[in-house]
Amino acid sequence: MRSEQERKAEQFREGTRLNKYVAQAGVCSRRKADELIQKGEIKVNGQVIYQMGYKVQEGDVVEFEGQELEAEKKLYVLLNKPQNFITTTDDEKDRKTVMDLVRKATQGNRIYPVGRLDRMTTGLLLLTNDGQLAQKLAHPSGEVRKLYEVTLDKDVTQEHFNLIKNSQVQLEEGKVLVDDVAYPNPQQKNIVGLQIHIGWNRVVRRTFESLGYEVKKLDRVVYASLTKLDLPRGKWRYLTQEELRMLKHFS
Repeated sequence: MRSEQERKAEQFREGTRLNKYVAQAGVCSRRKADELIQKGEIKVNGQVIYQMGYKVQEGDVVEFEGQELEAEKKLYVLLNKPQNFITTTDDEKDRKTVMDLVRKATQGNRIYPVGRLDRMTTGLLLLTNDGQLAQKLAHPSGEVRKLYEVTLDKDVTQEHFNLIKNSQVQLEEGKVLVDDVAYPNPQQKNIVGLQIHIGWNRVVRRTFESLGYEVKKLDRVVYASLTKLDLPRGKWRYLTQEELRMLKHFS
């Protein structure tokens, strides 16, 4: 079976019809793209193209209204991940992956998870084919806010609560920098809300395990400016334009 890279390489060798290229860039439908071509509104390598069957080759620069178009439409998918799904595009052990949950969202394009949630962690996961945004969100300098609801096997002591709050928990990488910690319900001291921006592997689980607690449930309820509002477990949706604007201007 051909890989995605082989399929796209073959597509470029044969060329991509200009109307399809414009449509895949998210400008409009193919029919509307034909109209734009007829009106002389599409340029390839600086030249207006009127030929309906024109084929775009690898390396060609396609422009509409002065903006360079990318052949693959950018997709931004927000998933409320359930347990027992691996955060990867495929798995050599044939375990269930998050891609199984968002198959219908891809529209034939390949999208990737931004960051990771371990198999038993639930909650918000962003998937996209926008490499620039993914890199921005994943880079430590972005300090993307992540809020987790942590359910533990026993109540958190005041001493341990203070250690976490004051960023005094030491792991191999250093002290765990905590932005905020609180009890969602003051009557339930075994459920803690923890806000962090560092992206160390399994950092939330290891923080509590280092203090002698067992994490029973771990749920990411906020990622950057995104929340789980009206997004049931195991379901996905596309980001709204407002959410996308907030992410792209996130600092």
